[in-house]
Amino acid sequence: YYMKRIRITGDTRDREYNITQGTPGSKIEWFTVNSNGEAETVKITLKPKPRLKTLQFDIDFRDLEIKGRGSKGNIVTRNDVHRISLRHEGVSTLGGRKVWFDHDVLRLNYDGRGTYLGEFFGHDQILVITRNGEYYLTNFDSTNHYDDDILRIEKFRPGHVWTAVLFDADQGYQYIKRFTFEPSAKRQRFIGDNPKSTLSILSDAPGARFEVKFGEADSFREPMEIIAADFIGAKSFKAKGKRISNFNIDSVVELDPLEMPDDATSDDAASEDAADNLNDDSPNENIDSEDKSDDEVRDEINGQSRIF
Repeated sequence: YYMKRIRITGDTRDREYNITQGTPGSKIEWFTVNSNGEAETVKITLKPKPRLKTLQFDIDFRDLEIKGRGSKGNIVTRNDVHRISLRHEGVSTLGGRKVWFDHDVLRLNYDGRGTYLGEFFGHDQILVITRNGEYYLTNFDSTNHYDDDILRIEKFRPGHVWTAVLFDADQGYQYIKRFTFEPSAKRQRFIGDNPKSTLSILSDAPGARFEVKFGEADSFREPMEIIAADFIGAKSFKAKGKRISNFNIDSVVELDPLEMPDDATSDDAASEDAADNLNDDSPNENIDSEDKSDDEVRDEINGQSRIF
């Protein structure tokens, strides 16, 4: 049994490539494709035989160098293997990929053209916010094409709190809402279902604040300042928000935000939770987290019952 990490940079259509050495009877027992060099740890369980004391051990793919697909690889064992199972999922060993967005062609690139979006790792995603009050997430593949209705495009920050000022067409009033974007590849509307509702202001500042000026019969009233964090708590993007005022509003203008530290601790926790949601919609049944002794494994493979 051999193991290897290889880089496949290109191929020709309708042509077959050998990942093994092409020897008759060769076959692949474990295979994963990792776009950013993630290296998992697998558990090897051997078939019992006389004088073989150690039946199980772990292999960390991080210990292997990445070579060409024609390489033979490193020996794992000369004994018969009963089972290979995932021990730990891998993390990137190549570092992140820097991504830019070119507004002229509405595509991502890795060559420095357009607006820099940040350094991306395997499970990071792009947040796209449209002018009509919708959002969705994508991966950072350079083949992605985006529509020209983009209001904001950036690296997705799970758990980050946004503030929106919107006109609710159902009620006929201006509302403020604070919310987080939830992971979704499908377009989601965050200003209500009524297509006549409109987005006025969108801010990602933790200390977002606004000046409200009144008009028509209420134009005599003094302008009102709203600090979003004091005005309303953060909720789901589906929440309606809070009405700014019952009086006639002439305009709402965003002011310089207050210097409020973003809650990095909660953001980090939310980021981990969101990453779990993005990567694991359900528990991974292939992960072998159960530790058994070699004697227990030997009896299990041989079909022997254990009393103690």
